[in-house]
Amino acid sequence: LLQRKAADTIHFTDIVESLINKVNQQLHQHFSNVDHLSRWQTHCIDAAKIPFSKYCTENKLGVNKQLIIIAGVGGELLIELMTDIINNNKDSFTKQSIEFILCPVHYNYQVRSALIQLDTSLINEVLIKENNRFYEILHVVIGNKKSNIPLSNVGSTMWNFKNKDHQEYLDKTIKHYQRMKKNSSINVNEIISAYQALS
Repeated sequence: LLQRKAADTIHFTDIVESLINKVNQQLHQHFSNVDHLSRWQTHCIDAAKIPFSKYCTENKLGVNKQLIIIAGVGGELLIELMTDIINNNKDSFTKQSIEFILCPVHYNYQVRSALIQLDTSLINEVLIKENNRFYEILHVVIGNKKSNIPLSNVGSTMWNFKNKDHQEYLDKTIKHYQRMKKNSSINVNEIISAYQALS
């Protein structure tokens, strides 16, 4: 993102001080020239408490737009972060377009259900496989909505069943919920049916 100058300023945040210190060191090592130094900041802060209004400035085209990337966290934490970010920044979200790129580690169905409840709209979604692990990446928007694509609990535009990886992921997901049905008191019949309807 820094190399291709994707934004005026990129903010790196983590609540764990040792992790953000490591990121800070790496940024100083690789992006400390004059051209890059003014384009990044690091913050040791709970992402839910970031004061977005402080960083909201119009770009050269007069557009007030922010992109927040949350990746590498579990689904439950991601839901908590999204809920808190939205509730803590309602004023900012009415004045500008806030987009999110989200990549939960697991609990994708629950994440999607929560995003539907939070009234987000889909811009794009992709399914990727890396190191034999699957990741659903969601690009959603809140506020000034430019997308009318509704979010689906099981995904919609990301699927390509001509791709064997997509079929493999769907099979694994259905089997996961079938095992959960046997070993849990949670009713997952609706979830299983929704995934089975995709193929």
